[in-house]
Amino acid sequence: MGLFDFLFGKKKCPQCGASGARTTGDRVRCPNPSCRYFDGTVGRGLGLRPRRSDYSPASALAIRYRNFRGEEKTFTADQDSLRRKCHHIVARVAPTGENISLSRDRIQNLTEVEEALPQPTETAQPGPNARERQVLSYHKKYKSTSPLYEKIRAKYPDW
Repeated sequence: MGLFDFLFGKKKCPQCGASGARTTGDRVRCPNPSCRYFDGTVGRGLGLRPRRSDYSPASALAIRYRNFRGEEKTFTADQDSLRRKCHHIVARVAPTGENISLSRDRIQNLTEVEEALPQPTETAQPGPNARERQVLSYHKKYKSTSPLYEKIRAKYPDW
């Protein structure tokens, strides 16, 4: 039992014995799904955010996926929420509206999904690297100058 559990009403469930149950007055809310006192909001960020089950994407995209067990799954994702992160595709899926990460190796219709990804835009000019930023910020802070600073300022006049 935690130090401040008496303040937040956390204790063991009287029905199933699961820890993390909450009491409000005479009502018991348990995080165990198989308990008769089960409440889905317990254990999800102090119960402030109930699970959304009515999310429907504005522009739907079906993603066929084979999980690690070899089971075929189809996710309905919001096309506007797709983004690439290393070797994964992150998408907000229906019906919960939660973001999930899918391995690119296991997506069956990868070409369709990659076509739906937002294309990276080219920046007008790449910014200074870490060493150049350090020199620029030092001389800007102390209002001083040096030949290296002047060379870098000529390279990045808008910085």
